Amino acid sequence: MGYYDDHSPQKREKKRRWAVPTIVGLVLGAVLVLLALPALVQTEMLPYDITIPEDESGLTEGEQGLTGNTTKTVDVDVNTQITEVVEKVRPSVVGVVNMQSQSNFWDQPSDPQQAGIGSGVIYKQEEGTAYVVTNHHVIEGASELEVVLSDETRVSAQLVGSDVFTDLAVLTMPADEVEHTIELGNSDNLKVGEPAIAIGNPLSLNFSGSVTKGIISGTQRAIPQDLNGDGVEDWQAEVLQTDAAINPGNSGGALINIEGQLVGINSMKIAQAAVEGIGFAIPISTATPIIEELEAEGQVNRAFLGVEAYGLNQVPSSEWESRLNLPESVEGGLYLRSISQTSPAAKAGLEPGDVITELDGTPVTDIIELRKYLYREKDPGEEMEITYYRDGEEDTTTVTLASQ
Repeated sequence: MGYYDDHSPQKREKKRRWAVPTIVGLVLGAVLVLLALPALVQTEMLPYDITIPEDESGLTEGEQGLTGNTTKTVDVDVNTQITEVVEKVRPSVVGVVNMQSQSNFWDQPSDPQQAGIGSGVIYKQEEGTAYVVTNHHVIEGASELEVVLSDETRVSAQLVGSDVFTDLAVLTMPADEVEHTIELGNSDNLKVGEPAIAIGNPLSLNFSGSVTKGIISGTQRAIPQDLNGDGVEDWQAEVLQTDAAINPGNSGGALINIEGQLVGINSMKIAQAAVEGIGFAIPISTATPIIEELEAEGQVNRAFLGVEAYGLNQVPSSEWESRLNLPESVEGGLYLRSISQTSPAAKAGLEPGDVITELDGTPVTDIIELRKYLYREKDPGEEMEITYYRDGEEDTTTVTLASQ
């Protein structure tokens, strides 16, 4: 058999000299790689994933005799507590459809049309009637209301009552189709950092029953609100803060804890381009007495003074001296712009231009503080002592509060 010239005996002998070291080097390199591989896997320095088989002891080859530690197999069960809770609670969260009539050219109302969609929570079932709590702003202006159940059944609902200050409303509907009511929790015991789950209908009924998860980001947050759109803060809502996603349509829906208990009524979020994950809910412990009063009375009866007022911080300082003639010791108060006729304030002798500084000895500086004191500390029919200034002179008067 012939050979090509480059396979001459001399060249084969030369190759044999190089072959032995090469083979030895390859073998040694392979051994070193096998020994070093487990350590490299543990340091996660490799650009890809490698699964190293275990022997019967549960140790990889690189771990045997080195650390004495054993690896553990973790089983993940997708049927977690959250999925169980959501499955249980979701049927009690419903859609609330605001239907409004529009006047035509001849000022005759048309058939009600869908004007907005929010969420609600079925919290009670009694004597064939189901009760739903939602937000006041969800049902505001409605001529008719519909509740959409989790199975998409639509049921006509009636408004029992609503309250603009707490942004709560109560509806009733026949309980024939209702199978689930939510369990009420205690928002006073919530701790920052514990899980929070929001359920509602963001954007539209196409996303009904949407679930988002987060934590309680803060408690007892005070959020200023302009209720009549005049640019002046009228109230401060005390709310829970959560980073669970809350979007338009979630209003009135449920914020629940890990036990599936209702701890808040989703109400609003900060909608700014630079803000993410800041939503708010009305604490259920605050909402419960309002809900009960709406059930019983159809409205919340609050103490009424009968003044239109704003804080001195909104009055130019030059007017303090020239018009109000206030002494330097007065650093804040409530300027009375107008007073309702036959109101408790009018009967007590207060006049426009007076500056209230104290209620029962408690300093007051703006309309929010006035309302909080009236609504939380006083009841209709009770008396209240008012300290005020008129033409630079301090005086006091006693008013008998009426019902708002």
